[in-house]
Amino acid sequence: MKMLKDEGMEKINFSGGEPFLLDRGRYLGELVKYCKVDLQLPSVSVISNGSLITQAWFQAYGDYLDILAISCDSFDEDTNRRIGRFQGQKCHLDGLYKVRQWCTDYKVAFKLNTVVNIHNKDEDMTDHVRELTPCRWKVFQCLLIGGENVGADALRNAEDMVVSEEEFQTFLKRHSSISCLIPESNEQMKDSYLLLDEYMRFLDCTKGNKDPSRSILDVGVQNALKFSGFDEAMFFKRGGKYTWSKADLLLDW
Repeated sequence: MKMLKDEGMEKINFSGGEPFLLDRGRYLGELVKYCKVDLQLPSVSVISNGSLITQAWFQAYGDYLDILAISCDSFDEDTNRRIGRFQGQKCHLDGLYKVRQWCTDYKVAFKLNTVVNIHNKDEDMTDHVRELTPCRWKVFQCLLIGGENVGADALRNAEDMVVSEEEFQTFLKRHSSISCLIPESNEQMKDSYLLLDEYMRFLDCTKGNKDPSRSILDVGVQNALKFSGFDEAMFFKRGGKYTWSKADLLLDW
């Protein structure tokens, strides 16, 4: 991470899988703290499903986190079960609202992520999103990536979850009154993120898979970047650069 900072990194986002799985989030918390305190990054964020986050984590690490994004694909528990957001006896939505309150209490900017798929494409989430008041509501079109959610060697299969461009646009139109909505179609999303895996390899999605570069630990950041497939123009076009430090975001609240 220091190598990335030395090459100009201003924002880092920890995602998964579920980043709070390891050691109840302590390891993640130490990474967040290191990035904010030692590296002095303007923005440190995390994406989570919210199921493992505790108030104790906020007490220990909330000062160092700029943005917490919670994934929520439906405000109907039956739909969440069909999608796969099933947590035993836990209610996904109860956890969502609890985490939202902790973000307020510990001054962490709250963001909402939703993937539009075959099960939620007709849902109207307007009232719920307004109640949650996220600083940004990222709405993604369900995207197939070879080896991840489609193909013989995929960890899961999402082929029957995909929606058409028309269905995606209909969902966006239904929620057009929400000012914080940030839409990302497959075209906008696929190549406009700089993704690093656990081996510090950039992942190139231009061919529909996540093809890894050499590790930055072996060849350096700039050499690895050449094989990232990153589309800088699309990054700016989709609004990838925004007010992303906690101090500035909280002023807007």
